[in-house]
Amino acid sequence: MTIADRWQLPDGIEEILPPQAARIEALRRSLLDEYRAWGYDLLQPPMAEYLESLLTGVGHDLDLLTFKITDQQTGRMMGVSADRTQQVARMDAHSMPKAGVARYCYCDPVLHTRATHLLSSRSPIQIGAELYGYGGIESEVEIVALMLRSLEKAGLEDITLDLGHVAIYHALVNETTLNAEQRAELYSLLRQRALPELSAWLNASDLSPQMRDVFRKLPSMAGSLKQLADWQQQLSSVTDQVTDALTTLRTIAEQIEQRYPSVRVHLDLAELRDFNYHSGLVFSAFVPGFGQPVARGGRYDHTGEVFGRSRPATGFSSDLKVLASQTVAQWGESPGILVPANPDAALQAVVEQLRARGERVIQLFSDQDHVDELGCDRVLVQDGDQWVVKQISDKQAQ
Repeated sequence: MTIADRWQLPDGIEEILPPQAARIEALRRSLLDEYRAWGYDLLQPPMAEYLESLLTGVGHDLDLLTFKITDQQTGRMMGVSADRTQQVARMDAHSMPKAGVARYCYCDPVLHTRATHLLSSRSPIQIGAELYGYGGIESEVEIVALMLRSLEKAGLEDITLDLGHVAIYHALVNETTLNAEQRAELYSLLRQRALPELSAWLNASDLSPQMRDVFRKLPSMAGSLKQLADWQQQLSSVTDQVTDALTTLRTIAEQIEQRYPSVRVHLDLAELRDFNYHSGLVFSAFVPGFGQPVARGGRYDHTGEVFGRSRPATGFSSDLKVLASQTVAQWGESPGILVPANPDAALQAVVEQLRARGERVIQLFSDQDHVDELGCDRVLVQDGDQWVVKQISDKQAQ
């Protein structure tokens, strides 16, 4: 084994160095404080759970993302958490069985067996908020608004919000006689936007001409709120559930546009997710220069059913590393203050006062080299019988 083999990290597994670690931590504190102000209680799901709990009721894609390990105490299989939603559902059902509306937030690392896309880490820091116990549109508006507020607070600008509703797909496919395998194939083709393959698959299927036409057109039903009326006219004759879903999309889009006029709202009726536990509204946020969502969420009613307690639920999450990387300037570490290594009581009292005010105060040892690496632009110097803060001159910095 070479020396390089000892220090190299696996692909997609990163270490976080200064000053990025400070940016991430500052952003974490700011966002969790914001969630607390909205009434969301902080919780910390465990790093690993038994697979029966961690993967029950969720999609196959999450299974593929999960590292499996053997519990040496029991011999049972465990999984390292790849997504917190299922864990929060279990905790809501058993650890915190509130009868009414419950709001939770979290911020913890998760681990993936593979990157979910070219820009993603295999060790994201997942931050998010979830609302349980209410199925009305008001809860979805609140969750979407909180996600957008998170992005604004993180300093992101020029945000595009993408809204979809998976109940549209489920309502349409329930009008067919497709078996489970065929439904899975259709779902995959629509999710991947594989349009030539989708067209060929539809032509070879036993679907009616009307349903073939509907599924062929569905991926093109994406655009602004002004186009929704035309899509509703094309789809309303299929089933009332589609009409209800489109009404929900319209209501949420109109309220978000009113509350966040600077956010562009984009509708996509064929939006489907990798983790197919979603049951209603799905949404994603995009910013220029990053080709994947910076945050995403949706409704996932009945996720807790496998734990014996079915509850309406909606939420969102993001990778804190991604958010911090998009807001480097705002969350940079402020310069510090150098202080000599001196036991003088008056000096130590001033240092304590500065640190209590949030200043970064760094002790400078005798004959210390590379002072410029400390990132300080001020120094404590003795002026008569007082210690005062002064700017560091170019000569002192050297």
